[in-house]
Amino acid sequence: MTRGAPIPETVTLHVPFRVVKRGGRKEMQLPEGATQPQRTDSALVKALARAFRWKRRLESGEFATIAELAEREGIAPSYMTRVMRLTLLAPDIVEAILDGKQGSEVTLARVLESFPEEWDAQYRYIRYNDR
Repeated sequence: MTRGAPIPETVTLHVPFRVVKRGGRKEMQLPEGATQPQRTDSALVKALARAFRWKRRLESGEFATIAELAEREGIAPSYMTRVMRLTLLAPDIVEAILDGKQGSEVTLARVLESFPEEWDAQYRYIRYNDR
């Protein structure tokens, strides 16, 4: 536009994207090659925070067993055990999750499944964006 040119009343903008379901909610997914804004997965971040907090409480001796802590938290011990496994993730995978760089395929449901203990194997299993 040049100075003095009339401003159109309507501007049409075409943005290619598709809507995908992720973790029970809908998200916009940009086409291949488009840069996507970093976005943290709040459920995943919350689970990581809980896992490390629970681990700290057990290691400090505040609670003697997972069952005791789970009862206090009002959750099933089996669920607590699965969430606490997140403390075994490689540090840079944890950092990627906290920074929102983990990739769209990394969800809470996926990391609560069994994953390899060895960090190198975790990178192949989880495949987050920085690797």
